[in-house]
Amino acid sequence: MPRRGGPIQKRPIPHVKKVIAVASGKGGVGKSTLAVNLAFALAMKKSSTLGRRPRVGILDLDIFGPSLPTLMGLQHSDEPLLTSSGSILPIVNHGLPTMSMGYLLPKSTENALKEDAAIVWRGLMVQKAVQQLLFDVDWREGEHGPGLDVLVIDMPPGTGDVPLTLGQLVVVDGAVIVSTPQDVALADVRRGIAMFRKISVPITGTILNQAYFVCPSCTTPHQLFGSPDAFRSIASTLGVPILGELPLVKGVSVGGDSGIPYSLTANSQQAELDGVGGAVWRNVMESAANRVWESLGQEG
Repeated sequence: MPRRGGPIQKRPIPHVKKVIAVASGKGGVGKSTLAVNLAFALAMKKSSTLGRRPRVGILDLDIFGPSLPTLMGLQHSDEPLLTSSGSILPIVNHGLPTMSMGYLLPKSTENALKEDAAIVWRGLMVQKAVQQLLFDVDWREGEHGPGLDVLVIDMPPGTGDVPLTLGQLVVVDGAVIVSTPQDVALADVRRGIAMFRKISVPITGTILNQAYFVCPSCTTPHQLFGSPDAFRSIASTLGVPILGELPLVKGVSVGGDSGIPYSLTANSQQAELDGVGGAVWRNVMESAANRVWESLGQEG
């Protein structure tokens, strides 16, 4: 059937200057953890262009399996408040405004947690929820305050309705693709990059997570999940920059489970526990955030 009214016009998210999507072709590669830590790395960056630190928020678009409430220590939070005009107000923790479908779920039973509630929706309902999270959230600081410089969007894995809806409706300034060294994850990296290019979303770069492990008592990298050579080859073939290769660090997982992102846990005790790997992880994440910031047209 012929399309009525011509192609859909992309539009910006209200009160947001730049949008970065963090995606992966396959689940379980640490995408949500990286998205949260990337948001904090950007928020802690000193910008000479702005004369202040960037205002950064994070939006969880994983409708069926939202991870942001747990990663931010907000799984017990009340439902978000509304503005006088009916917009949803973000929930703030650690100084970062956040929004997730996980905040809007009712508890499945009287004594259950929100994360126990299952969402059983078909495509149209998912698209409506995504559009509400994209366009009905007021990201300003106060009713008349400034909006966000950058919104980091944690995408669901795969190439389904949600990333297509985002790419068709929103002006997205870049996408960061997360993978692990296994062949089964790398195969989906190609599909993810192809999808974003098809919907005209620029690829900022790719990050290899769990690239190797450095035990706290030595400095030798152990490639537990395989060599990074295949990942580097795919990035080179597809012309996608590599933003970094992150080691496997226990503190990253512990921080995610406790609701305190690893980027915020720079203390002597944590450094001693994680050893060289922890220091490398922080440096790589900071470098990746700098490159993402530069890709958005910012100068330092």
